[in-house]
Amino acid sequence: MDHFHYRDGRLYCEDLSVADLADTYGTPLYVYSQAAIVGGLKSLQTAFAALNPLVCYSVKANSNLSILKVMAENGSGFDVVSGGELYRVEKAGGDPGRAVFAGVGKTDEEIAAGLKAGVLMFNVESEAELDAIVRVAKAMGVVAPLALRVNPDVDPKTHRYISTGKKESKFGMDIDRSLALGYAIKGNPHVSMIGVHMHIGSQITTTEPYAGAAGKAVTLIGQFREMGHPVSWFNMGGGFGINYKGREAKAVEEFANVIVPAIKPTGCRLVMEPGRVIAGNAGILVSRVLYTKQSGEKRFLIQDAAMNDLIRPALYESFHRIWPVIVPAGLPAPPDDYEASIEGTEPWDVVGPVCESGDFLAKDRALPRLDRGDLLAIFSAGAYGMVMSSNYNTRPRAAEILVDGTSACLARRRETYEDLVEHELAALGAPGALG
Repeated sequence: MDHFHYRDGRLYCEDLSVADLADTYGTPLYVYSQAAIVGGLKSLQTAFAALNPLVCYSVKANSNLSILKVMAENGSGFDVVSGGELYRVEKAGGDPGRAVFAGVGKTDEEIAAGLKAGVLMFNVESEAELDAIVRVAKAMGVVAPLALRVNPDVDPKTHRYISTGKKESKFGMDIDRSLALGYAIKGNPHVSMIGVHMHIGSQITTTEPYAGAAGKAVTLIGQFREMGHPVSWFNMGGGFGINYKGREAKAVEEFANVIVPAIKPTGCRLVMEPGRVIAGNAGILVSRVLYTKQSGEKRFLIQDAAMNDLIRPALYESFHRIWPVIVPAGLPAPPDDYEASIEGTEPWDVVGPVCESGDFLAKDRALPRLDRGDLLAIFSAGAYGMVMSSNYNTRPRAAEILVDGTSACLARRRETYEDLVEHELAALGAPGALG
């Protein structure tokens, strides 16, 4: 989080004061660092350079058009999982020919959109989906490029909701099934199997699962080539973990040291689908304290960011560093070790205004006593933050700011109440109402 740093007790994003941004744009507020985003992309391009990688940024991590535009301008491809994400990529100036189309439930309309746009390849997740791709490609008179998504049956040792590499996963297919499918499509004139895809999970902080998957991929690539398939790409997915608490994640170079030597003898180019490792620590969510409250032995810090703004703690039991934007005198910047006791702090549950007991951002978190109007920074919120937000309790979604050095642009304005009811007005007798 080097691009988010404290100077004289005040948090900065690059060269701009986060407190000033909050005063200008209001809260809750997502703030992103362009330098952090570009730096994350470049680190992957460099670490895996020996495999001539195509880094396909995972749009689902953070799909803001300004961020997609920055990625495209710096040589990124894209991983999309819906027709809407493909539309966003094109709208932001991205090249569909450098995009992979993933997802377990592609509709015929989405397949046709991908073929028309000229995506690099489809990640195929099932026999039924392959049948649909063949049918649509035949009707359009084109050849669909594809990679079979194979589960290598390795345990990524991550949260059960984001583990995808086991053979029982919702995603992909087991090795035996993929081989049978490879035989079944030999000579099919409507598809070309140009790749093998293995994505084993997210927030992975050890290299062993990748070593196991890469070894199985090499064998599989050889078997598909023996069938006559022109496999020239290995898509390893993404999944590299980031630092949420301290220094739990490994550098991307350590993953490269395992993956590159295994894949290089195949001659395949590498496709990567990173999201969190690029965007996660490139963004924070800023909130403002509304009230403090004590119930029994529990202390509650009620602030204006809620589960509808950042659902990860409620959904995944995820941990995000939280610390004041302006640090009270005598206290440090956010400590690296959140297990350590911090003098001058007390345990607080950081909660939002939404009417759910599950509306929390942290529980029993060591924080200094804060007052109404004080600002909090929720770190590591650049991925799976705004993209998973909602309007629950009829709450307008937050604004988003992209910082580049000493300048900031409004990447998304804050929603209004009018925005929230715009598509429901027909029920009130507006034009288009029935009756």
